[in-house]
Amino acid sequence: MPSLVEPFTVSFVVRALVGGVLLAAVCALVGVWVIARGMTFLGEAMSHGMLPGVAIASILGGNLVVGAAASAFAMAVGVNALRHSREFGRDTSIGLLFVGMLSVGVIVVSHSRSFATDLTAFLFGDVLAIRWPDLLMLGAAVAVVAAVSAACHRPFLALTFDARKARTLGLRPGLANAVMLALLTITMAVAFSVVGTLLAFGMLIAPSAAAMLVARRLPALMLTSFVIGSAATVIGLWISWYAATAAGATIAAVAVLIFFVILGVRRVTTAVLRRRSAAPSPPAVPSLEGSS
Repeated sequence: MPSLVEPFTVSFVVRALVGGVLLAAVCALVGVWVIARGMTFLGEAMSHGMLPGVAIASILGGNLVVGAAASAFAMAVGVNALRHSREFGRDTSIGLLFVGMLSVGVIVVSHSRSFATDLTAFLFGDVLAIRWPDLLMLGAAVAVVAAVSAACHRPFLALTFDARKARTLGLRPGLANAVMLALLTITMAVAFSVVGTLLAFGMLIAPSAAAMLVARRLPALMLTSFVIGSAATVIGLWISWYAATAAGATIAAVAVLIFFVILGVRRVTTAVLRRRSAAPSPPAVPSLEGSS
């Protein structure tokens, strides 16, 4: 027991734990919608597209999360502007913007004196360097995302299943889509401060994807995703403490591992149930009363 608790008696690990749990909360509120609407590739592109804003903010001495949010918002606006293009598909526009913004970010970072160090920090983050102001910002993000998600629950639900039906119901799917993109932008920006730009996408998708394997109703999905993300944070920090690995990467890896474990258990369980249902029933035993 002392070895299990020891890492969480250190102040910076406690801050990392609180930050990871808050991140799990905000990702649970948004990640379920992202997967349900098929916006996974957009989420991945946004996680990479944050790099230019982060790099510029770092060089100018500004707030890195604000820079990440500005860059992710620009990415979302660009994708939204090109989504109805007849010359190429939506995935093509996302891919082009993703590569373009990532390239700009690397070019900007290359002008810094410590190129390799800065780029590594931006891409992979440092969850153990979280400060209390960062936690306050994460808490504010959770409150905002939760309030907006509750207020827009019905439009989001209608948009996810049938945008045309949402329009006929007067739920304004265009506005709902813009609000959802704004929530995704906020989530990616605050996730960057915990696990970096590359691993932010993993924390957004992995817990929600794992939750969809064990739950169906939306509140249960979000709650399950939050529990899985929080568990990944605790386990990842514990492994990182004793294995001397990168904490943010370890948390993201544990989240993905939990998904595959749940997927494997589900497939094995399904196969066993199918075999039992397909097994022939035992022959009926003749009744002694009938034979007499």
